Amino acid sequence: MPAHDQTTDAPGSRDVADAIREAIARGDFAPNQRLVEADLSDQFGASRSGVRAALFELTNEGLVERVQHRGARVRAVTLDEAIEISEVRMAVEGLCAAKAAELVTDGEIAELRSLGDSMRAAVAQGHVLEYSELNKTLHQRIVDISGQATAAGVLRRLRAQNVRHQFQLALVPGRPNVSLAEHLAIIDEICAHAPEAAERAARRHLVSVINALKAA
Repeated sequence: MPAHDQTTDAPGSRDVADAIREAIARGDFAPNQRLVEADLSDQFGASRSGVRAALFELTNEGLVERVQHRGARVRAVTLDEAIEISEVRMAVEGLCAAKAAELVTDGEIAELRSLGDSMRAAVAQGHVLEYSELNKTLHQRIVDISGQATAAGVLRRLRAQNVRHQFQLALVPGRPNVSLAEHLAIIDEICAHAPEAAERAARRHLVSVINALKAA
C-alpha cells in the first residue's frame, strides 16, 4: 500500500501560520516556549516545509523568534512593547468603531446588545475567563461589522503579540468592572449610529488599557 503523501492534502503554509497565530493568541503556546517543527507538523497535520514557511512568516510578524542553535520559540513581548501595541490598537480600533457605527444593521445591533448583556452577566457572576472571551468576541465583531479587512489583519497580529499582557490585566481585581463600562459605552455609540462618539469611546477604552498596563 503506498505511503500517505502528506504534501497533497496538508494545509498550506498560510493556513498553518494562521493556526499557530491563533494558538498563540489563545495562550496555547506560552512566551519563550519552543516551537518544534516536528511537533507542529503532527499537531496541525502539515508538512515540515509548510511549518517551516509558517514559522518564517510569524517571525517576520514578531510573534516568533529564532534562537541560535535552539530553533524557534514564541517571542515574549515586553511591557513597553505591550503599551506601544495598545497605542496602535487605539488608532485602528477607533477607526473600526466609527466605521461599524456607520454600517451596523438592525440584526447586528441586536447581536451587540446581546453580547453586552452576556458580558454584564459574566462580570456580575465573577466569571473572569468567560468575560475575557466575550471581550475578544466583541472586539472581533466590531472589526467584522466595520468591513475593514486591512485593519482586521493588523489587529489579528497585534492581539496575538499582546495576549499574555491582556490576560494578566483581566485578572487584576476590579479591572473587569472598569472594562465592562467602557465596552458598553462602545456598544451604545455603535448602536446609535454615532461614528465620532463610537471612535472616542473605543479610544477611551484603549487609553484605559494603557494606563492599566503601566500600573500593573
